[in-house]
Amino acid sequence: GGEAGWDGRAGEPTCRSQKLMLQGGLIHPSSPGCYYYMPPAVRAMEKLIRVTDEEMRAVGGQKLNMPCLSSAELWRASGRWDRMGPELFRLADRHGKGYCLGPTHEEAVTELVAAQSNLSYKQLPLRLYQITRKFRDEPKPRFGLLRSREFYMKDMYTFDASEEAARQTYDLVCDAYRSLFDRLGLPFIKVRAATGSIGGTVSHEFQLPAGVGEDRLVVCPDGHFAANVETLNGEQTSCPTCGEKLTQTRGIEVGHTFYLGTKYSSVSNAIFYSPENKPQLAEMGCYGLGITRILAASIEVLSTEDSIRWPSLIAPYQLCFIPPKRGSKEEEEGAALLERVYDDLAEALPHLAGDSVLDDRTQLTIGKRLKDANKLGYPYVVIAGKRVCEDPPVFEVWHQNTGQVLFLTKEGVIELLSKVQVP
Repeated sequence: GGEAGWDGRAGEPTCRSQKLMLQGGLIHPSSPGCYYYMPPAVRAMEKLIRVTDEEMRAVGGQKLNMPCLSSAELWRASGRWDRMGPELFRLADRHGKGYCLGPTHEEAVTELVAAQSNLSYKQLPLRLYQITRKFRDEPKPRFGLLRSREFYMKDMYTFDASEEAARQTYDLVCDAYRSLFDRLGLPFIKVRAATGSIGGTVSHEFQLPAGVGEDRLVVCPDGHFAANVETLNGEQTSCPTCGEKLTQTRGIEVGHTFYLGTKYSSVSNAIFYSPENKPQLAEMGCYGLGITRILAASIEVLSTEDSIRWPSLIAPYQLCFIPPKRGSKEEEEGAALLERVYDDLAEALPHLAGDSVLDDRTQLTIGKRLKDANKLGYPYVVIAGKRVCEDPPVFEVWHQNTGQVLFLTKEGVIELLSKVQVP
């Protein structure tokens, strides 16, 4: 029973990240495949967006924002109004004009560039991107934010003067994706992929290996070759480079890159003028990153069965302070000392001041609050326990991602936390 996308008993979530995100109050279900993003999830998402913006700016990306509503005429011209079938959310306005809610924006951005008259080769390459809500009428939304009907995506569209330049852009953006996943500490594989409904001639996916992944991948154990099985002809079982037997694994697709050539620029007549002042079609690429999917997928691959683990760069809060239990002999001194640690921290590391939480539920034991902090995955937990009454006072610090417990003075705490990065 249960609604589509909820396996087993009604209302029972279907994978680790979905279960942990619901339990941890990160998301709350709305209609099938749609979720409320709760404040901690929004904090994590905003950090991920900041990191993404840095990587896109580093490759000359300019951020814009395109309408979610896209006219049916645009999509008919490219042939995708019919080809996308029931996955497109379609609607009509009061005048009977057709629209879709954009799952992706190739048509729209190409139309925008085509509208720039007298575009010169000197103005290329153009690398335009947005981070906005996308819509897809999934037949079976499932796995929480891993496959939903409304989601956030970073989509970049590039326009170059030649095929050679467009392929250089392609490599550049792929490197930016690598850099992003490396900074997040996520174990990705870049695989050869099918071009599907987007089209083009070259395509790769960035996959996070995971049992719950919906894509089947084959990988050379020595790293020479990796592909989505969709791209293989017949039963390819050995690496084309070294002949080693390919191993099978499953993955969650978190990024997808396409070299498009003139597929869309030829439809909208997106042209630029060459050095000889001849009109030429722009060579295009498009590049997607699933922002909300990366949030869920990173929890899926990094967490334990009952405790969230974040890439430390995008944890909603870096720090949780736990003062002594009410009525304990450390209560008064411990609370005051912990406050002093916070004040000194705010002064020495102001970027961490807004990234800290005080668990003031002092009616609960330290152990119970530590268990909650562990479940929610704060990278660091600072506890005023038994040893705060020593001279000098000693705090207990849990470094969640390594499982270390350290006993440090106030200065030691601040030194440890000075290495923490907040985007």
